[in-house]
Amino acid sequence: MEPGAPRSLLAQIFLSPDERRLRAGWRDLLQAILLLVFLTIVSIFVVVGAALLGLDLYALPSLSLFNLLPTALAMTLAVWFARRLFDRRSFASLGFAPGPHMLPDLLVGFAIPGAMILTIFVLELALGWTRFDGWAWQSQSAGTLLLGLLTGLAGFIVVGYQEELLSRGYHLQNIRQGMGLGWGLFLSSGIFALMHVSNPNVTWYTALPGLLAAGYFLAFGWVRTGQLWLSIGLHIGWNFFEGTIFGFPVSGIDLTGLVRQTPIGPIAITGGAFGPEAGLILIPALVVGVACVWLYTRRRVPSPQV
Repeated sequence: MEPGAPRSLLAQIFLSPDERRLRAGWRDLLQAILLLVFLTIVSIFVVVGAALLGLDLYALPSLSLFNLLPTALAMTLAVWFARRLFDRRSFASLGFAPGPHMLPDLLVGFAIPGAMILTIFVLELALGWTRFDGWAWQSQSAGTLLLGLLTGLAGFIVVGYQEELLSRGYHLQNIRQGMGLGWGLFLSSGIFALMHVSNPNVTWYTALPGLLAAGYFLAFGWVRTGQLWLSIGLHIGWNFFEGTIFGFPVSGIDLTGLVRQTPIGPIAITGGAFGPEAGLILIPALVVGVACVWLYTRRRVPSPQV
């Protein structure tokens, strides 16, 4: 279309005003349809594969790679095709560009939640909101302990990648292009929170506000760097330290951690069986996390966002 040429009503409804591609909302809708298609396909393969191998899918651990990897593959394919066909952008431009900051962002992002979860644990312990029950190595062999750590880490790497790809990658960045950063942060974080409503022990009045805040925090890594590496590291580290190390429930999923503990404080504060994301205890942890991210990125110039 020539610059300054009048646009038809259909073009105004469906096409972006600045270039000839679909508007952001239509791109998000089509990507969601693609995701459903790919999830259906991989689910069929998983069920057939489990039957051939004689596996009971319901008996597999919650972090089983047999379940997680097909979902991550479906999300990757859906975003890749949507990025190429609808966005007319490269997959890497979502925030996967390699560079000197890639590994430091992942490692520092992974470490920051360690300080956040430690803050939660120390506060709850000091105020009598949790009971320390001992250490995992008191009842488990070294081999079982190591396997549990590696399994937890591997599972949370997959979860962190796929959820950041979708939420801070495709959703946030497309909505930002169509409606601005404020709406992009709010809507992508809201969708991220709603993605967890089927988790065990979820209650909308406690878990959803916390997950909304967590979405903003994870997006802060992308806002500060223009890349997804820091956000991915933060997501992996939060789940790993929360569940595998300190033994808190992770978004309603009960895991056995190195630290054995039992929350006994008010559910509104501790989050109860859903975990710290659903309690007011999340607030001081987020303050620690935001400060750490800001200090780490204070001299960074964010990568251009397209």
